[in-house]
Amino acid sequence: MSLSTSPKSNTAVTLQQLIETSGNDRDRQSHSLTQALTTLVSASSSQLPKAKTSIAHIPFEQFRLDSRQLAANDVFVLLKSQTPNCQKSRDYLCQAAEQAAFILSEIDPIALLSTANVPPHANITFTNDSDRSKAQQQLAALPCPVVYVPNIRDFLGDLIQARLQHQKPVTLPTVVAVTGTNGKTTISQLVAQLTQLTGMSSAVMGTAGNGRLGALVQASHTTGDALAVQQFLYQMGLEKAQLLALEASSHGLDQQRLQGMPVSVAIYTNLSRDHLDYHADMAEYAAAKAKLFDKAHFPELTHAIINIDDEHAQIMLDRAHVSGLTVWSYSLDPAKSATFVAADIKPSLQGVEIALRTDFGPEKTNIIKLVSPLLGRFNVANLLAAIAAAVALGISLERIANVIPQLQGAVGRMQRVPSNDGCFIVDYAHTPDALSQVLASLKTHCKGQLWAVFGCGGDRDAGKRPLMAQAGLAGADKVVLTADNPRTEDPNLILQDMQAGMTSEQYQRTHIEPARQTAIEYAVKQAAPADIVVIAGKGHETYQEINHVRYDFDDSVILQHALKQAGRL
Repeated sequence: MSLSTSPKSNTAVTLQQLIETSGNDRDRQSHSLTQALTTLVSASSSQLPKAKTSIAHIPFEQFRLDSRQLAANDVFVLLKSQTPNCQKSRDYLCQAAEQAAFILSEIDPIALLSTANVPPHANITFTNDSDRSKAQQQLAALPCPVVYVPNIRDFLGDLIQARLQHQKPVTLPTVVAVTGTNGKTTISQLVAQLTQLTGMSSAVMGTAGNGRLGALVQASHTTGDALAVQQFLYQMGLEKAQLLALEASSHGLDQQRLQGMPVSVAIYTNLSRDHLDYHADMAEYAAAKAKLFDKAHFPELTHAIINIDDEHAQIMLDRAHVSGLTVWSYSLDPAKSATFVAADIKPSLQGVEIALRTDFGPEKTNIIKLVSPLLGRFNVANLLAAIAAAVALGISLERIANVIPQLQGAVGRMQRVPSNDGCFIVDYAHTPDALSQVLASLKTHCKGQLWAVFGCGGDRDAGKRPLMAQAGLAGADKVVLTADNPRTEDPNLILQDMQAGMTSEQYQRTHIEPARQTAIEYAVKQAAPADIVVIAGKGHETYQEINHVRYDFDDSVILQHALKQAGRL
């Protein structure tokens, strides 16, 4: 589902008008945009034939990143694909040229058009001759100007927002961004809740949905593309949201999808193995996360809030210090001198009592008692991050402490499903580290046996699969291995990968059932009244993806049905 809810403009605009409008605003971001636009216009004059000397005065409606959504007189932005396909890119270019006012291409159009024939529907006779002059002739024959802008991502977000603001100026929300392998969804929702409960109008954007609290719309990506996130930011401005808490994925940061977002507070949670099907290694993964703490990328940054219990924290700390940010840290280790420390934690299946040590207490009180309804030790860390963000926004710790008992966990994050006996939890944990943390948090409360039901996604990092199984076996007494989102892979082959290296003792504690619903029903039937059962991996998701089709599948709904069938609800 698209994040866009902003209305289409009925008034065309030109780049020259956007230059003049942004030039009237003296802030650094607008100055940077003006420079980028001026450079863009100058570049177009040198790249285009004499008949099309510049794109500066060509009126257009909207920017589009998807050629299928293009309407007459829109501007098409052709970006590089993460899986390069020259033929597809040529198709997009030639299709868009039939309707677009002009095209901004991150890909060199000369190189693109000289590699092979363009599609017949382009109505142009092309050859596969790689000679540059012929490619230039082919480009000039297209019905609209095409300008090569290799650095378009450096200012695309600003450009889109400038177009939206020209349509109708609005005050944009302050943005708090959260990055890390685990905890992004919970922290972003806790920040939104804390600010809303203390008087700010708040919204969220991320894995569990986008929108105002209580009215989230499911999204297809944690971080949408540059157009989607800017349209959503603008829409929240129209709705007078004062605060937007968003999840900053490593993909989104690496691909500059958040360029132009007015992030003032950045939070780092942790880094563990994930997305190595995209990033070459953990160092590259960490470097992508560190971009969130770089003022060169986010000029409105003021505060960095960093989990110093994580082994990769120093990378983020270094980047934040170089950027001259106010750097605050948080920790669950009483021996550490972090800005926000959980000096004492008393967890239960009803929540947790926390002794918070910080310099921000009322009347210089060093220890503040907090009562949180959130389950799990790791949710204490998530809460500390959210508290720090609220303080950075100017909210007093005393006001924050008063509303913490009203907090609600994110859907599918340590979500307890009601039952007559036993304890049944749905959680999104889909990395070895996240699963280990969930199981460790619940083990201390388990009077019987701890069960873990989980799988691994298809078409993703296969090296993670045996690590997930071992994390489950290390933390749980009983393990049920099943399908997650198999996508285009055979679930049985994924399960084989997960079993690599398992010992005979581990096999005795493991039940293998490829059908996820059957696996959940098995755990419900077998678990004793004193047991705790965790259904992990999918959390808030309401589908299961198999061979490009998303079937209705919600772990919490399936679990409720299984409990009812077993007479436990």
